Amino acid sequence: MVAWLDMKDKRFVIQEHSTCGGPEGVHWDLMLEQDDVLATFRLHEPPGDVLVHAVRAERIFDHPLRFLWYEGPVQNGTGRVRIVDRGTWRPARACDHLVFDGAILHGAFTLTGITETEWRLHRCGRTGRRGES
Repeated sequence: MVAWLDMKDKRFVIQEHSTCGGPEGVHWDLMLEQDDVLATFRLHEPPGDVLVHAVRAERIFDHPLRFLWYEGPVQNGTGRVRIVDRGTWRPARACDHLVFDGAILHGAFTLTGITETEWRLHRCGRTGRRGES
């Protein structure tokens, strides 16, 4: 499980990962700064979908902080990544919500662990893209 102990704003990034003919096709990696690594969750639907319904988030291996800025080819020629959203996040003080300040993820969301690797990300209330209510 990921521990959300520090109440200070941290950075996040969402990278779209296009694979080269692999079985996975396209997926999105949500990376949350946690100490000296990025806790990473693979989203199998576009990040904008979480504004409408819960999205499956698979907990995968941590990434180094340099992935906050990286765009380009993936190691071993297995595809490319590009940044589709970035900003800051913080845990809400009184509940299990995460508060994001990005272009797509903006407002309160919940990241709920079902198993060690299977999670669900969903929007709380009526916050979403900037300018929407």
